[in-house]
Amino acid sequence: MTRAPHRTAPVLARTREELAAALGPDTAPRAVVMTMGALHQGHFDLVAEAARRVGRDGTVVVTIFVNPLQFAAGEDLDTYPRSLEADVDGIDATLTGEDGTPVVGHLVVFAPTPEVMYPDGEPSVRLDPGPAATVLEGRTRPTHFAGVLQVVLTLMHLTRPRWALFGRKDAQQLAIVSSMVRDLAVPVEIVPVDIRREPDGLAMSSRNAYLSAEQRQQALALSRALAAGREAAAAGADAAGTRAAALEAMVSAPGVEVDYVAVIDPLSFTDRAGAGLGLAPAGGEAAVATSGEVLLAVAARLGTTRLIDNTLIALG
Repeated sequence: MTRAPHRTAPVLARTREELAAALGPDTAPRAVVMTMGALHQGHFDLVAEAARRVGRDGTVVVTIFVNPLQFAAGEDLDTYPRSLEADVDGIDATLTGEDGTPVVGHLVVFAPTPEVMYPDGEPSVRLDPGPAATVLEGRTRPTHFAGVLQVVLTLMHLTRPRWALFGRKDAQQLAIVSSMVRDLAVPVEIVPVDIRREPDGLAMSSRNAYLSAEQRQQALALSRALAAGREAAAAGADAAGTRAAALEAMVSAPGVEVDYVAVIDPLSFTDRAGAGLGLAPAGGEAAVATSGEVLLAVAARLGTTRLIDNTLIALG
């Protein structure tokens, strides 16, 4: 009979030294889930997949850090929801089996302050996230992805994982982080995890907590737009027709201020619908896509809250 690991509680590390002591030598499989806290079931799906990867003798590291470098002036850095105690309890519950025994041997939660992450203040060496960071989310938040890469690479160095898990809801972040790992030869495997949705289809997000009851219902326009795009593609629409169906569902929804509706290549973020969204295809204009896998991505504001969502679609 396999002996269950004797993990009784998560180790909460707040400094780099505490983290290093908690991790110990790199002898067991290790996976990291990077979050900003205010965890929901979508985050816990990442934690569960991390546990599946490392196995019963492995280590799961969950980082909880609201990274100031990825917030621009006027964004919700100060009001971003923070719930560390509840987050740790949720992580622990996710990694505890129905019989009460832990499913991994070692759980570390790293919850640093900005001073711990950036001990010398604003970093003097910065990462350039490349052309993909200039479109869609990058157009609205031009400094965002540089801040994301700064903290992701730093946390990779501090936690030294074999796997790093990221949700598909932040599809542009996933693509840019994957490019960084490839281009800089970072010895970490990026593992995408599917979007977790509420029963009515709304993608789970920490920012959903900002929505009023009325806005919560209006926010369903995003998932309905994705459904309209999928249905159009299933009926034979090309990328432009798929986008048009999704856009119509968004603009006709009350209370929804559309930011963008785009059909793009899921890896390069080149525009596939001829809408001027996404990166321009190499060599100039390209024909509207009629086949292959594309990403339908949407963003909108409901009051002061900005939400994003996406889905992969097979055209043709």
